Amino acid sequence: MIAIGCDHGGLELKESVIKHLKDRGFEVKDFGTYTSDSVDYPDIAAKVCPEVLNGSCEFGILICGTGIGISIAANKHKGIRAALCSDPYSAAKTKEHNNANVICMGGRVTGPDLANTIVDAYIDAKFEGGRHQNRIRKITDIENNQ
Repeated sequence: MIAIGCDHGGLELKESVIKHLKDRGFEVKDFGTYTSDSVDYPDIAAKVCPEVLNGSCEFGILICGTGIGISIAANKHKGIRAALCSDPYSAAKTKEHNNANVICMGGRVTGPDLANTIVDAYIDAKFEGGRHQNRIRKITDIENNQ
């Protein structure tokens, strides 16, 4: 199960990504928004991130106008490693090196074809562990000591 959510700036892109994921055979849990009415992106991150953290969903996808605000909000949740991805290379590397559990995109700056390619690159990548696990442990230590 994949958790997905967006604010009003990411609605159209979210709908496209959901279709793409379902076409690939994935189950998707949609946390809104469902209309173009204004909504605050921290509220959407607050719905998606707990589902990732409690294991109900394998990972999350968050979308706002640029992807910046929603990635900042997601990273305030202890245990979330959210990465703003604007290209497939970064999406693959954030899984391989950072084991990111949420990817973020911008609905106003990323087209649907590129977004689907980004999502595919993230999904198809595998965490490499090793030296990267040590770095994640250091990030977690920082998070736990604040």
